[in-house]
Amino acid sequence: MGKSEQTPQEQARDQLIELGASTLHMGCGNIRCMTIIGQIEGHQALPEAVKTTKYEHVIPELAAMEESRDIDGVLLLLNTVGGDIEAGLAISELIAGMKTPVVSLVLGGGHSIGVPLAVSARRSMIAPSAGMTIHPVRTTGMVVGVSQSFTYLERIQDRIIEFVVAHSNITEARFRALMLETGQLAQDVGSVVYGREAVSCGLIDQLGTLSDALGWLHQTIEGRKKHRS
Repeated sequence: MGKSEQTPQEQARDQLIELGASTLHMGCGNIRCMTIIGQIEGHQALPEAVKTTKYEHVIPELAAMEESRDIDGVLLLLNTVGGDIEAGLAISELIAGMKTPVVSLVLGGGHSIGVPLAVSARRSMIAPSAGMTIHPVRTTGMVVGVSQSFTYLERIQDRIIEFVVAHSNITEARFRALMLETGQLAQDVGSVVYGREAVSCGLIDQLGTLSDALGWLHQTIEGRKKHRS
């Protein structure tokens, strides 16, 4: 049976399997649920044994949701170890530029490039037990040992810092301090902040659960509909 002959339930099942996304039909409207899990895959394919979120899947999906009249809000569930910086920033910029209301909920972890992804939503939430690792930009493979290489890495790091500061309530000084902390991680530079600390430092808007995230979407969608009428 081709996809054109599938029932709506079968199409939703296939989208959930392939993209980690599904549509929730609520009383207030239709909410698209997306997951950012595992490692963010960029220009290079990762091994099949690694759970990944592929940016070539997420980017067109976000564009389609922004243009769809059938999607009233987006629930973004995050449990990621990080991954490709440029792919993560590209997805984050798209989310930050959406008029469709987006709420993010960090569950388990929103580490590394998962930090800009979490704060890119209009409203960000984190579960009390979830953690977020903040560290300097790292690279793999051969690096030419010249000053230009270090300048390039520093500029990438500045892009991440500027984005996070612009889309959260944390100060640049505080974020840099967390990124360059030397007393927390045994084999790395950086910090891990958990639920309440992520909120208290201004990185995430509030502690929350699934019901809190959906509740914010319901109120926001209803408010938008009243404003239009």
